[in-house]
Amino acid sequence: MSNLHHLAGQAVRQALDAGLTVATAESLTAGMVSAVLADTPGASGMLQGGVVAYQNSVKEGVLLVPAGLLARVGSVDPDVARAMAAGARDVLGAHLGVSTTGVAGPEPHDGKPVGRVYVGIATAAGTAAFEYSFTGSRPDIRAEACAAALERLLEAISA
Repeated sequence: MSNLHHLAGQAVRQALDAGLTVATAESLTAGMVSAVLADTPGASGMLQGGVVAYQNSVKEGVLLVPAGLLARVGSVDPDVARAMAAGARDVLGAHLGVSTTGVAGPEPHDGKPVGRVYVGIATAAGTAAFEYSFTGSRPDIRAEACAAALERLLEAISA
């Protein structure tokens, strides 16, 4: 977990230096991103909050992901990752939103293979999504997704 804590420490320090706040929206990582950020001293100055949106009903009802999108593409999709990040940013009132959605295994989900993960980023300038294909056990894939989210958050803070 030390790499995760290193990335989180960088994200917290850079967000504080830039005066930016962050909100998370997590599906497969189920709160890992916000938890590892909160492990860092000073996180209270930048972490607005997070939503664990494991079920599509939460993605739709809390994060305002369009029901039609979820019905059309399923939950593991770049557009869903973008919408989740934007929803977290808006609902939690943050400068930046970061999201994770994907398949941790052991079975494929919504027609997507095990290890397929999307990280979404939302800023005032718009949204982006990034696709990953991870291998390993369920905990391995979740940790890789968390690290990828922190890396993308760092990029967004620096932009």
